[in-house]
Amino acid sequence: MNALKTTAHAVSITAGRLTGSGRLLPSFLIVGAQRCGTTSLYRALAQHPLMLKPVLRKGVHFFDMSYHRGLSWYRAHFPLRATAARLEYRYGHRPQAFESSPYYLFHPLAVSRISWDLPGVKLIVLVRDPVERAYSAFSHELARGFETETSFERALALEEERLAGATERLKEDPSYVSHAHRHQAYVSRGRYAEQLARLDLLVGRERVLVLDSGTFFTDPEPTYDRVLEFLGLPRLTDPVFDQHNARPRTEMPAPLRRRLSEDFLPWDVLLQPWLGTTPSWRR
Repeated sequence: MNALKTTAHAVSITAGRLTGSGRLLPSFLIVGAQRCGTTSLYRALAQHPLMLKPVLRKGVHFFDMSYHRGLSWYRAHFPLRATAARLEYRYGHRPQAFESSPYYLFHPLAVSRISWDLPGVKLIVLVRDPVERAYSAFSHELARGFETETSFERALALEEERLAGATERLKEDPSYVSHAHRHQAYVSRGRYAEQLARLDLLVGRERVLVLDSGTFFTDPEPTYDRVLEFLGLPRLTDPVFDQHNARPRTEMPAPLRRRLSEDFLPWDVLLQPWLGTTPSWRR
């Protein structure tokens, strides 16, 4: 099955490249954060007739893992302009292509590449209780075989050593891939304000929408409407909201939860101006 998928993807991209000049580039991206509901939001938005998802997969991972393939490779993943023109004629609004790759927010080069290749693009970020995000990421990577430690606390203790020098090397060598940076950055990825500062500098705060995943999961309709307003699109459907990629896990030890919560507090305070309110997990 994987071989068939790989072959189908290669054929699709080859065909896409042949018609590349007639294809859209994204108007907006869901850039992260990982394990914060990006798949759930992506699938809700993909139900809108004017939001055009990639042809084969949710995340293209061009700006982080595949930038060497070139913009024509990236463009080949998206629908034809002719398709968009038919939809615009039908609905009276211009369709917008998009994708969702949650490593974009954390990768040190992704946002600068995005700002260069997609001028004017809008970015959507989801943030979640960073303690829960870290534990969810650990469980996710463990289940996928990307984490070898079975103890969450042990994995946290190893994080600094595992990630040592990774950011600098990723910046110096665009072809470098760091397994630890992508799959084992449990605490680092939860320092949202640090990553959002890069978006502020390179993209501009007016083109970034930061959403609280806790609010989205509790009451998704207002969050969905905020996204439509941010993108300038009308509400044409009543989407079905589901949570995706949730994994069962044991309860985190209370002392560890308290310690992590205290460690994240300064970062959560810096996040408040982006949300316009106190994060849901601090209320």
